[in-house]
Amino acid sequence: MDAMQIVIIVAAIASAGCWVLSLITRDTSWVDRAWSIVPVVYVWIFVAGAFTQGDGSARIVLMGVLATAWGARLTFNFARKGGYSGVEDYRWAILRARMRPWQFQIFNVLFIIGYQMTLLVLITLPAAVAAQHPSGLTAWDVVFALTFLAFLAGETVADQQQWAFHQRKKRAGGTLSPGFATTGLFRFSRHPNFFFEQAQWWAFYAIGATAAVVSGGGVVGGVLNPSIVGAVLLTALFIGSTIFTESITASKYPAYADYRRTTSMLVPLPPRTRATAPQS
Repeated sequence: MDAMQIVIIVAAIASAGCWVLSLITRDTSWVDRAWSIVPVVYVWIFVAGAFTQGDGSARIVLMGVLATAWGARLTFNFARKGGYSGVEDYRWAILRARMRPWQFQIFNVLFIIGYQMTLLVLITLPAAVAAQHPSGLTAWDVVFALTFLAFLAGETVADQQQWAFHQRKKRAGGTLSPGFATTGLFRFSRHPNFFFEQAQWWAFYAIGATAAVVSGGGVVGGVLNPSIVGAVLLTALFIGSTIFTESITASKYPAYADYRRTTSMLVPLPPRTRATAPQS
């Protein structure tokens, strides 16, 4: 049994587990709890498979280390926000209220579990590409690895700034003008943490593509290879999720409309005009 088959089996078991638990607990956040864990497992399965077949390389080990750093940081941030405490993501509760029970269960199976758990396999496929094309590290690997780490640092800063804001808000009794973070990295992007999260997986893809290029792949099959589908679909997911999240935020905070006009949604850019008043 090769590494890809093992990953598919593990993913199927994880997906079935999330589905059964969502029915038993009426909590659809089980995929969220697995999000930062299962991709790390998949990448290391590809690493182990490569060395078992005698195709191990420093590149694929590097990819395992990068994926682990991503997972550890994201798991920590999710845990400190209470993600493992059994509280369901508020967005799923809102969607459940808008749908009939049978409609929500179809959405649960096809999107919350089916799409997202499949996506968590797809974003790790660049590691499979690296396993198929073993070779020594190049300068491009170093560049893309450092880029990955820069994006990881950016997401760490953004999450810390958001955490600090919500802690201040909690100490203020739940009211803190304008009600959402607008300073630090949030002055340049309404969702800098979302941007950096996606960007890391594009850098991860670039490392896998480097392996394919070094092994003789051209633009098609090398620079552009099938494993790009993971990064593409992740970006699509974040754009859709961001639009939905913002619709909720805008309904709660009137000042969010001005924030939208002045600040980029995802890519950090200079604000178009002066942002909303500084938080007190």
